[in-house]
Amino acid sequence: MAVLVSDTSVLIDLERAQLLEAMFRLPFEFAVPDLLYERELAGALGNQLVALGLHVEVLTPAELSQATTVRRQNVRLSVPDTFAFAIAQSRRWILLTGDGTLRELAIVEQIDMHGVLWLLDQFADGNHVPFNQLHSGLSAIFAHPRCRLPAHEVRRRLNRFAEGVDEG
Repeated sequence: MAVLVSDTSVLIDLERAQLLEAMFRLPFEFAVPDLLYERELAGALGNQLVALGLHVEVLTPAELSQATTVRRQNVRLSVPDTFAFAIAQSRRWILLTGDGTLRELAIVEQIDMHGVLWLLDQFADGNHVPFNQLHSGLSAIFAHPRCRLPAHEVRRRLNRFAEGVDEG
C-alpha cells in the first residue's frame, strides 16, 4: 500500500473541510514527521489521527541530515516541511503538500507529489465521501482568506461535486 507523507498545509485544509477522518477511508497509509506532529498536531487532534491510523515517523540520521541541507538551501521552507520532504525522498513515499516552494522542490527532485485537490478527487472517484460533503468541504477551504488553491481547479471540482449532488 502506498504511503503518503503530509505537510501541515494539507492537514489544515482537510481539517477546515471536515474531511480528516475521511482521509483514512482512502486506500493509502498516511504519515507525518515526528517534528510536525509535535509542533502542529500533539494533543486531542493528534491522538485522534493516530487512533485513525496516522503514522508518526522519526527521521533516520541520514534523513535528518538531508532535511537540514534542504532547509539551508530553501529558507522559505519550514523545518517540518523539510522533514516531510526528506522522508518522502529517502523512503520513496508520496509527498502531500500545498506549499508552493515544497511542490517546486519535489518537481525538481522528481518526487511523487500531490495536494489536497488530488485527495478530493480520490474521495470522489472511489465513492469514499458523498459529493455534497465534498462540495461543502471544498467550499469551506476555498472561502478561507489564506486559501492558495488555483481558483479554476476549485471551480471545476465544485461544479463536478454540485452535479453529483443533483444526481442523487
